[in-house]
Amino acid sequence: MNDISTISVNHQKRAGNERRERTRALLLRSAIDVFAQFGPDAPVIDHFIAAAGVARGTFYNYFKSTHELLAAVTEELNEEVLGMVDPHVLRYDDPVVRFCVGTRLYAHFALRYPVWGAFLTRIGPAHAVRGRRMDRYLMRDLELCRSSGRFVASNTLMVRDLILGSLFFGIETSLTEGGNGQQHIEDMLCTILHGLGLPADEAKSIVYMPLPAIGPVLSPVFATLKTVQDN
Repeated sequence: MNDISTISVNHQKRAGNERRERTRALLLRSAIDVFAQFGPDAPVIDHFIAAAGVARGTFYNYFKSTHELLAAVTEELNEEVLGMVDPHVLRYDDPVVRFCVGTRLYAHFALRYPVWGAFLTRIGPAHAVRGRRMDRYLMRDLELCRSSGRFVASNTLMVRDLILGSLFFGIETSLTEGGNGQQHIEDMLCTILHGLGLPADEAKSIVYMPLPAIGPVLSPVFATLKTVQDN
């Protein structure tokens, strides 16, 4: 094969890969809207191909089922968010500060990208968190809080469930019921920390400390999501 033919083949292969990635990103992006509207179990494949404007066969080129698509959306987009959040979390030594900064930043992205926040609250923590990286990171920091005596709790799983239930309901309230946005999340966390044994003044100082500056999520899917500034 001569050099011109090799260049042509490489160009076609690269163009094909880019086209495939664009189509996959389109399916993932469209799935956020569909799951946010219908929840994790109600949608059928027709919902997704209509939202993405693709053929049924195209869908099956990428995903075997709606549940596989849900897993892909949840895993990949959460990975992108947590990949930005956790380096900031690890800058702090105090596990309570780590937990609060991580939780607040996660909520920050859910509120910055409302359709992503609606997706998370509609599918719930059982799909969005359980067994995923967020679960591991949250348990890591909560276990440090418990083992160091910063939290008065005998069971870390109990604290995790308390946090996740409050967080997901708090995001939903902020998005749909006129909650006071990020302030609602922080007021909720302050109450939780005090309930877990921190003095009220210390809980307040930790929860309301300035968050690290963090930019938008730079990915093909998140780049297509409207932010609160766009609405």
